Amino acid sequence: MFSENHKKTGCIEVVCGSMFSGKTEELIRRLRRAQFANQTIAIFKPSVDKRYSEVEVVSHDFHKITSTPISKAVEMLSVGEDVQVVGVDEAQFFDESLVDVCQQLADRGKRVIVAGLDTDYLGKPFGPMPMLMAVAEDVQKVHAICVRCGRLANHSHRLSRDKGLVVLGEKDVYEPLCRECYNAAMAGE
Repeated sequence: MFSENHKKTGCIEVVCGSMFSGKTEELIRRLRRAQFANQTIAIFKPSVDKRYSEVEVVSHDFHKITSTPISKAVEMLSVGEDVQVVGVDEAQFFDESLVDVCQQLADRGKRVIVAGLDTDYLGKPFGPMPMLMAVAEDVQKVHAICVRCGRLANHSHRLSRDKGLVVLGEKDVYEPLCRECYNAAMAGE
């Protein structure tokens, strides 16, 4: 498929932001564009994420694309040589090994597109996302709209009292807030 003059080069792209910021929608958009260009894609998501579908990556506005649920990032290394683009959704749910896996895939000439929360509900860097952003060729931070004041939101404020790091949920469990509204909400809890 590639001519001798066109060497296959890999890269890592990261799409990050808060809940309801459009990360998965952007991931799906990029993957659909690759499909339109007749590129072979493989899409993975953590098997723990069953909110909308067990086997599809689904955005909050219900755009979807078929994926392979996996429990460990290393499972992505089994993609065939024909795969040109690898998509990963909800990357924050994988462990730090995801960084090495993405690097290996990019070194094999794959375009790796990763979407995930950059911070957890406490505002702390989440899982492998900070390291992925550091090694990526491209990082795009997308924003939601603060539900309290209308400014750009970059925090995922948890509405429930659950203190576990991973609590899957939607608008009933999380709300996007700007820095000021997030700080006020956290001070009141």
